[in-house]
Amino acid sequence: MESLPFESIYVGGQWIQPDTRKTIAVENPATEEVVANVPACGRDDVRRAVESARVAFPEWSATDAATRAETLTSLRDALVKNQEELSELITREMGSPIAFSRRVQVGLPVKALEGYAEALAAATAEERIGHSLVVREAAGVVAAVTPWNYPLHQAVAKIGAALAAGCTMVLKPSELAPLSACFLATLIDGLGLPAGTFNLVQGEGRAAGQALVTDEGADVISFTGSVRVGREVGAAAGQAVKRACLELGGKSATLVLDGADLAAAVRDGVRGALLNAGQTCSARTRLLVPRSRLEDAVDVARSVVAQYVPGDPTDPDCALGPLISAAQADNVRERLYRAADRGARRVAGPDPGEVPTVGHYVAPSVWTDLAPSAPLAREEIFGPVLVVLPFEDEDEAVSIANGTPYGLAATVWAGDTEHAAAVARRLRAGQVDLNAAKFNPAAPFGGYGLSGVGRELGRHGIQEFQEVKSLQFPA
Repeated sequence: MESLPFESIYVGGQWIQPDTRKTIAVENPATEEVVANVPACGRDDVRRAVESARVAFPEWSATDAATRAETLTSLRDALVKNQEELSELITREMGSPIAFSRRVQVGLPVKALEGYAEALAAATAEERIGHSLVVREAAGVVAAVTPWNYPLHQAVAKIGAALAAGCTMVLKPSELAPLSACFLATLIDGLGLPAGTFNLVQGEGRAAGQALVTDEGADVISFTGSVRVGREVGAAAGQAVKRACLELGGKSATLVLDGADLAAAVRDGVRGALLNAGQTCSARTRLLVPRSRLEDAVDVARSVVAQYVPGDPTDPDCALGPLISAAQADNVRERLYRAADRGARRVAGPDPGEVPTVGHYVAPSVWTDLAPSAPLAREEIFGPVLVVLPFEDEDEAVSIANGTPYGLAATVWAGDTEHAAAVARRLRAGQVDLNAAKFNPAAPFGGYGLSGVGRELGRHGIQEFQEVKSLQFPA
């Protein structure tokens, strides 16, 4: 790790010193130790990066689909080759358990790149409509701003789609977990792309991030993060009449219908809520069960939560790491205590404050005896928290599931898949798993409502970065 150029930025195909001399300390949330410093870039550094991407655009956008697919495959191979070092780096910068870092934090980007490579031909295919030929072209320079919770995956999701579409880009990762993006840039540097095709600047959202999304040289904005900042990014894009793809928050639900395997469904629901210590936009933080089975569901949830003991994320057996920061941990605990004061009942897990003395940990917990409209049941918490909500019938279950301003993901458990699919069609969510279905990194990912605008991954993700042109031939 010491050899990585953390205090440099990657612009024009080379590592250079930024104009700024200010730096940002990156903390290991499990040990509270500073592990590196990165530049606190401002508008001048961002401007250089965007201009570099504009200069590179004509050459990269003129490449054919086969060349782009080969590039994505080469990047995929580089991730596989460096999987262990990347996993350890992500665990150090944001605290996810090492087994999870290997399997998901690095494993998922590998699959995403495979999905992009396979979908590229279909995403760029031409279409005949009467006497018109409809062609897809690269939209231009992409301004990509990524979050800290899945630092490599979210970067790859944007980079892979942009490169596949023929776009050049500038990436600004979260200042809380920017180290894996630096490592990723070194791998991209080895691909032999035209100088300026990919650029990396570090910095805070209010400085580098804002400068990037408002730069007149950026044609498309791709942002993943909070609803609050997403609104600001969307407003800036609207003011400049630019396309914006926004992947924001969620309050996803697991629906366990009559006839479903209750034990299997609840086990899946708890794991879906505690994934990455609950720091997942699509975390299924609401478990909806028949009222007659509420206590049975709670018993199963209690046994699963007992397996999630906060611990050292470098331990291969660790299932629950820290939250990203002291502020985030304090915020989650405060919201839980407030819910308890209002009558919510903690039915699984210790007191949220019973955690190691070092590190930003919150103990996992399951809560019930609260209304679907209660803040804990309706707002995104971003911590290891699950709410169990009973329902009387299927219509009420659907109403509760749809009763938040979000619509990112859901899971429906039923006695048969066809029944689950019928209920899934009634949900206002961008992606719904049926029974034990697994995440598909080649399918479109995104949501309704406050969960955002646009889609990532696969063919649909590539097309977010394309313009459509009609060539009218003589009839």
